[in-house]
Amino acid sequence: MNVQEARLRSVAAEEATEPFVLDRSSFGARTAAVATAAAAEAEAVDRDARFPQAAIDAARAQRLLAVQIPHRFGGEGAPISDVTDMCYALGRACASTAMIFAMHQTKIACLVRHGTGSSWHEKLMRRVAAEQMLLASSTTEGQNGGNIRFSTAAVERTDTEISLVRNATVISYGAQADGIVTIARRANDAAGSDQVLLAITRDDYTLEPSLAWETLGMRGTCSAGFELKFKGTAEQIFPEGYDKIHAQTMTPVAHLCWSSAWAGIAAAAVERAQGFIRKAARGAGGQMPPGAAHFTAAKMALTKLRAVITANVDTYSAHEHDERALSSLDFQSQINLLKVEASELAVETVMSAMRACGLSGYRNDGDFSVGRHLRDVLSAPIMINNERILGNIATASLMSSVPGALRD
Repeated sequence: MNVQEARLRSVAAEEATEPFVLDRSSFGARTAAVATAAAAEAEAVDRDARFPQAAIDAARAQRLLAVQIPHRFGGEGAPISDVTDMCYALGRACASTAMIFAMHQTKIACLVRHGTGSSWHEKLMRRVAAEQMLLASSTTEGQNGGNIRFSTAAVERTDTEISLVRNATVISYGAQADGIVTIARRANDAAGSDQVLLAITRDDYTLEPSLAWETLGMRGTCSAGFELKFKGTAEQIFPEGYDKIHAQTMTPVAHLCWSSAWAGIAAAAVERAQGFIRKAARGAGGQMPPGAAHFTAAKMALTKLRAVITANVDTYSAHEHDERALSSLDFQSQINLLKVEASELAVETVMSAMRACGLSGYRNDGDFSVGRHLRDVLSAPIMINNERILGNIATASLMSSVPGALRD
């Protein structure tokens, strides 16, 4: 039985039972509860570069870590539109919490889409739902500069057992995660681009710290470097090749969730700028302060940012089960350009918000401080460098036709 047949059989088995109707009405209140916990510790998380434990504990309590897992495996089967809304709400409260949640949900999306039909991965989905496990990602390796489509470390095979030793220069919240989803070369004699995806749990691997995490922003993601040593079974390798997983799920979901988190940071900065302008205008008898024009610019940039993200969410939602559409040059270019445009727009929005607040935004000790938001959002263009993305899709962009109408 191939992967597609196994997946269809699993879905058919679910449909044969009493149909499950997703109740999305609770998502807003549950996310708000997590956001409240995240906001309460956001400054301390940033100052001390510590993991946002209270926020993640709240996400566990609200059962949001497994919200994408299908109902038959213990989750709720939430669509990407709801997940991105959650990332946006958390981004308004604490950037590190939002980014951790976004990265975790990207791994869950891969598990759901490409693990269904595999008994080992289905068992892991049940564990994630029951235990509210937090999954980290290990894709950056050695000196490859963030090129996640090339791996140096290879899977070693001995009968049914496999092992992996990986120089992971970054594993966000690796020390706090309950499991890791990682990539590797298929075998020692495989090309660097012939990759597989593995899901491994804490009892399968060890992490030896190699690089610390002392950064300008996103400090609570605790994205330290480690030597990862894993030993497990071949069943833990996803049935499908990483090239397909990367194109259909890993890249689209990551870019949608990251962008939503960045938009949340930008929204929080705009909200502070709005509060400052209102207070200044009241104090001046209704006369607008000098920063009012910058607030307008920030509000316009945020509107554009949200529109870009929601348009891409709608596109992905409409085609997420169409492998041909997701693999097309047009879609791959569009979803990669989303990351570039969203990251640049988010920085632009926060900068305009800071200029709207003037010195009050520049200070670190006032109600209208935007410093933490700016430091956090500056990570956006660097996280998988925008220049790398633009360079990689240049050829594909040349092969794509220019639209002849607004809605083409």
